Amino acid sequence: MKSISAGRTGQAALLVGACGLALAFSATAQARTQDAGPVEEAQPATDAPEPQADGNEIIVTATKREQTLQDVPVAVSVTSARTLEQAQIRDLKDLTSVVPSLRVTQLQSSAQTNFIIRGFGNGANNAGIEPSVGVFIDGVYRSRSAAQIGDFPDVQRIEVLRGPQSTLFGKNASVGVISIVTQAPKFDFGGNVEASYGNYDAVVLKGVVTGPITDQLAVSLAGGLNKRDGYNKDLGTGNRTNERDRWFLRGQALWEPNAQARVRLIGDYSKIDENCCGVVNLQPSSATLAVQALGGQVNGTDEIYANKVYSNIDSTNRIENWGASGQVDYDLGPLTFTSITAFRRSNSLTNQDSDFSSADLIGQNTADQRIRTFTQELRVATNMDGPLNFLVGGYYFNENIRQTGRIAWGADARSYADFIIRGLTSNTQSLSSLETTFSGLTGTNYTGQFFAEGQGLDERYRLKNEAYSFFGQADFKIGDRLTVTGGINYTNDKKRFAASADTSDVFSSLDLVDIGGTALSRGFISTALGTTDPLAIAAFASANPDVYATLQTQAAGFAALNARLSTSDAAADANPLTVGNPLLALQDLQFLPPFLAVPNAVEPGRTNDDKFTYVVRVAYDLTDNINVYASYATGFKASSINLSRDSRPFEADREQLTSRGLAVVNQTYGSRFAGPESSTVYEIGLKADWGLVTANVAAFDQRINGFQSNTFTGSGFVLANAGKQSVRGLEFEGTVKPAKGWLLNVGVTYLDPKYDSFVLSAVGDLSNTRPAGIPAISSTFGASYDHEFAGGDHLILRGDFHYESPVQIVEGLPGFLDAGTSIAVAAARPFRREVNEANASITWAMQMGLELTVWGRNLTNNRYLLSVFDTPAQPGSISGYTSQPRTYGVTGRFRF
Repeated sequence: MKSISAGRTGQAALLVGACGLALAFSATAQARTQDAGPVEEAQPATDAPEPQADGNEIIVTATKREQTLQDVPVAVSVTSARTLEQAQIRDLKDLTSVVPSLRVTQLQSSAQTNFIIRGFGNGANNAGIEPSVGVFIDGVYRSRSAAQIGDFPDVQRIEVLRGPQSTLFGKNASVGVISIVTQAPKFDFGGNVEASYGNYDAVVLKGVVTGPITDQLAVSLAGGLNKRDGYNKDLGTGNRTNERDRWFLRGQALWEPNAQARVRLIGDYSKIDENCCGVVNLQPSSATLAVQALGGQVNGTDEIYANKVYSNIDSTNRIENWGASGQVDYDLGPLTFTSITAFRRSNSLTNQDSDFSSADLIGQNTADQRIRTFTQELRVATNMDGPLNFLVGGYYFNENIRQTGRIAWGADARSYADFIIRGLTSNTQSLSSLETTFSGLTGTNYTGQFFAEGQGLDERYRLKNEAYSFFGQADFKIGDRLTVTGGINYTNDKKRFAASADTSDVFSSLDLVDIGGTALSRGFISTALGTTDPLAIAAFASANPDVYATLQTQAAGFAALNARLSTSDAAADANPLTVGNPLLALQDLQFLPPFLAVPNAVEPGRTNDDKFTYVVRVAYDLTDNINVYASYATGFKASSINLSRDSRPFEADREQLTSRGLAVVNQTYGSRFAGPESSTVYEIGLKADWGLVTANVAAFDQRINGFQSNTFTGSGFVLANAGKQSVRGLEFEGTVKPAKGWLLNVGVTYLDPKYDSFVLSAVGDLSNTRPAGIPAISSTFGASYDHEFAGGDHLILRGDFHYESPVQIVEGLPGFLDAGTSIAVAAARPFRREVNEANASITWAMQMGLELTVWGRNLTNNRYLLSVFDTPAQPGSISGYTSQPRTYGVTGRFRF
């Protein structure tokens, strides 16, 4: 590993200090555990979730077999059911407050969430882009973020596996895995019900009941409701946004016909119907002034965190998720055979006022998405006392995506376009005068046709993804303390996709090069003849046909020379014959041009990727309490498809498309898909458990080749492979039990990321720069105290503090921006994020099963920007999403 630069030594010191804090207790802790015997953990009321466990008390399935957290030589964080309850962690977005290496960000809809581990991850905004972080619930892969959001009804634990996990988890885990494990049905009757009320009229109702049907069959049923008013007041519509309105049902059956066989069936349904997500203006531009001149409004720059936004329509986020899975386990001697079969559906309907103002510029931006997924996993694992244990298996994945969408102009679009056109032409043209001019140049009547309400783009996308993989991993124990692990995975991934769109946007369908050439040609003739009177020109042509023919030839040559040159190009050119095409300045207003459908005669609309990934690991037990390991692992993610109106042919296909006459008017080039993403990690780690003190340390050097970057530019997304990214870092997680009932925990992650090579980014060459949005330090400090009274009641106090060091939010550094970089992106460099969030709860757990909790999240009301982007249809303006404000409430829970 390369050494950490001196400039970052201060940041790394926090991590070193945290390691030392826990390790300093080690000798004392070891002596106390030897003298005092087992540590007694205070128990909550009957049938409560397991108390916060550490080390050998925590069972994890990070390697697809049950091991203790202490014994598994993998960088994994585990959050127990007890922590989820006491910290009021409602969904995966809240999990970041206790797992510092994880970042979860919800963006423009409830269906779009980004998961990041160790600084890298992707998958939001586009159904064709699979996440780099795989999410599994009870062993079933959830392929898209809309399928991963939900309240936690009966979770047993959440495991966050850091680093490439492709050997055992396949093509969707190139940077990590989130594995959610729920409680299986029990053969003893029991359950719990919970009711919670908080600010913004937040109401949460949920519960689970479980019990036996026969001696061999147990079932459980869980359900819940989560509602909350929006914390943002939309002063344009008068309603609130960033609300909660979701519910779920989840049923399970566990059949154990004999001692060798277990069958677990799970069915679930959830629904979300929310108004989300509010956007604030961070930096206005002259275009924003145009919006305000039309009577539209945006927030002031001093009101970014005032919980005020402006829209002219409420957002729509209707998401349905359902599925069924079956897991069969059968023990045959030292072998356990496992089959997991799952079928899932995810439907979402979204609409957004994408100009983020109270003016009606963009009348609608809808997407209707349908995802159907089938998965099948078969594996066999050993559990032998000998030196060798292994796991082998196969996995099949089949997914179909259908999506339609429409984006259309609103009632104020014409007035807004008129304002912009006047500015682009130095007030020499207006929208109506352009319509008159273009009508004369083309012979088509364009009066009232430009930017008319309802004109837009109708989109249709399809994707079929079929993949399979074979994997195996073996552990070979040498002596009593040394274990050598080797694993390999072969994955084959095939995708077939289709995209088409029809535009009714008249202005975007105009060929401004051709029309400008016509204008230049006529101007040449008028200048030569000294008149603009068409009757006089016609008379000259009739009287002098040969001369006029020659003049036309000269005019055509002049037009061909100048039609593709902008006026700024011409001004810089010394050739006096170049004057430039003034209409090219208007090309930036052609937001919805014609779309070249794929597949076509040149582009097949197919990808086919395959890859071998593997892991090699050596683990050694220094003592009964201390384990060390070193590993090398590789990861893989197949090509991601650009299922959006920003899908453009590759530059390499330009010549063939042109020669075959397939290119459409205003054809531009970009990408249809981003190629495969591969990753590698070198990692060394230490896991220590002295009973009263635990400490897990990992140091790693992780590299990603071809990272699939999806960057918003203000008018669309650019999907491209970054050449090479790397991140070096340290992670520490530790706990201390200084006295009975007390538990102190700390988690710190230090990251030093870098774009080793990213020449063709959306904002220019970013090679040798630090990627935006990745803080150097992410940390969590927590403490809990569980006091048991003589009667068996418990008073439980819990608090945690989450800190992320300041970081630039958007890409783009001085000296690394090319001429094509947008003004907004360049200006957005000052926007930075720093996170300081404190959470706390107080619980009274009574012996009879009733618990009362008072809780608060983000108690200091720390506000920060989640992301920053160019405002659509407002050149030079910058917008962003803000974090959630302080929330608090009370919860009652009864266990039976």
